[in-house]
Amino acid sequence: MPPTASPAGTPPSRPERSTATTVRDVRHLGDFTVTPRMLAITALAVPVGALSALVAWCLVKLIGIITNAVFYQRFETTLVAPGANDHPWWLILFAPVAGGLVVGLMARYGSERIRGHGMPETIEAILMNGSKIQPRVAILKPVSAAFSIGSGGPFGAEGPIIMTGGAVGSIFAQLLKLTTDERKVLLVAGSTAGMAAVFNAPLASVALAVELLLFEWRPRSVVPVVAAVATSVVIRHPILGEQPLFASTGALHLSVSTYVLCVAAGVVSALVAVLATYLVYASEDTFQRLPLHWMWWPAIGGLVIGLGGLVVPQALGVGYDVIGAALTGSISLGLAGGVLVVKTLIWSLSLGSGTSGGVLAPLLLIGGTLGAVESHVLPTVGPGFWAMVGLASMLSAAMRVPFTATIFGLELTGRWNGLLPVLIASFAGYAVSVLMLKRSILTEKIARRGYHLSREYDVDPLEIVFVSEVMLTDVLELDEGVSTSQALAALDSPDDDWAAWRQQLYPVLGEDRRMLGVITRGSLLAAGTASSDEPVEEAMLQNPTVTHADQTLRNVAELMATTGLTTLPVVDRLDDTRIVGIVSFHQLLEGRRRDQHEQRERERVLRFRRVVSAQRR
Repeated sequence: MPPTASPAGTPPSRPERSTATTVRDVRHLGDFTVTPRMLAITALAVPVGALSALVAWCLVKLIGIITNAVFYQRFETTLVAPGANDHPWWLILFAPVAGGLVVGLMARYGSERIRGHGMPETIEAILMNGSKIQPRVAILKPVSAAFSIGSGGPFGAEGPIIMTGGAVGSIFAQLLKLTTDERKVLLVAGSTAGMAAVFNAPLASVALAVELLLFEWRPRSVVPVVAAVATSVVIRHPILGEQPLFASTGALHLSVSTYVLCVAAGVVSALVAVLATYLVYASEDTFQRLPLHWMWWPAIGGLVIGLGGLVVPQALGVGYDVIGAALTGSISLGLAGGVLVVKTLIWSLSLGSGTSGGVLAPLLLIGGTLGAVESHVLPTVGPGFWAMVGLASMLSAAMRVPFTATIFGLELTGRWNGLLPVLIASFAGYAVSVLMLKRSILTEKIARRGYHLSREYDVDPLEIVFVSEVMLTDVLELDEGVSTSQALAALDSPDDDWAAWRQQLYPVLGEDRRMLGVITRGSLLAAGTASSDEPVEEAMLQNPTVTHADQTLRNVAELMATTGLTTLPVVDRLDDTRIVGIVSFHQLLEGRRRDQHEQRERERVLRFRRVVSAQRR
């Protein structure tokens, strides 16, 4: 059978002689799976998790200090709601403005990296900046977030702590001699450890790492992240408590109709999430058109917050008290509706100003109050049930993290008996969001900076195809005594019915049919002339880089990327001098062709046979 060959083109340059390198040496290129490296990074992730827990504790206490100082004129570290008591109108109106001004000054004269949600900036650092975060961000981000939230900003602490914990892991990694992938693992370990410490949600934090931050599912990354998260939660328990953040009790009376209504609740949450996403980026576009330096934008966003606080003071701040009331079923319809509308507006519009604050807690509050409103229309299932469904589906739809959202709702409330309905609602919201929006509220920000980001995972087609399935076996081989001119004549022979001239790499064999080396067509053209009698072994490459028939195409692709070669001889696993075929980068496309065929080609596999009776009249 004629071999598949490379297209005609400029002959490759003559390769330099090198020492032997086989695919066994680079089988795990770029991967430290099942090696001491994974254990070493896991050991480094433990102190990163501990530091992130302490940073999270400091941030929570700092928010409490600023909130108490601004709204209650006292020095306490307890986390309180800004709108729990009656305050002067001027305090509610102008406190967020002052907080926004502080954030703007810190961003301009400290680091612009502190602006924004926190999670998009973390993703950007992972993908575009080699997982390197400036040390000053580790200090300025939590401080700016504390001023923003403590002055009444309707944001969450988790976005800043995710970026701050990531900064802790990144700085720790930058002090050591590590690869970019290893730095990424420690960055994500710090980020998720901080989130776990704030919410006491270890499983959801690990799920967030997989769905949003790691961009892979491998033991090399997941094991260190789990070690950091576990360390963080162990440290959290004695300083912040062991109970779920919004513990809910009461029996759930589930039925088939409940599951159907959970689909509807998920759809409604997705519609609200889509609206909030549009408002955030419409606000961002509006601020971009203002004839003012961006330093002043957070103060203007603070004015929007203050105006909303005059209408519904409970919409100010993180809103943990409102979330707790919604999840226990003790919130009134009027308060739930007011917070839902005002919180959505002031959070969406002020977030576009570039202030410092997270999106997780606001989404929980918006989803929880939405569910509390729905509970007055939908059948009673249990106290706070629809609020739990609402906050999980809202988070899933807005951030496109359905597994994280499902687990998060259960860990925050401790109601694991609600797993199935929450799962249904989360994926219903996720499906509607995917159909209506190109990107999530987080990845849209990255796309607006000119980067392409895909959140879809798939099996690498090259990982499931072996070299033996695609390699060329009908190969032209050259004897060691053949001259370069004879080899060129054989390649250009018109009787060459299997088109050997299209083959780009030729094994040179000795008398015992063992491979002595290889020579490329480019080397033949450079060394051979019509009158040249130079033996091919003089121009061949000894000890070439080889692969084996039982390797996957992914191994071959990694080897080619490392060496810069585009064609490799395939040798026997037990004897590297026995040639069994040749594989080139064109064969790598076979895995992609199969993947495209499975995606696009429709076929009917089973058919019904129509039997006609011979007795029919």
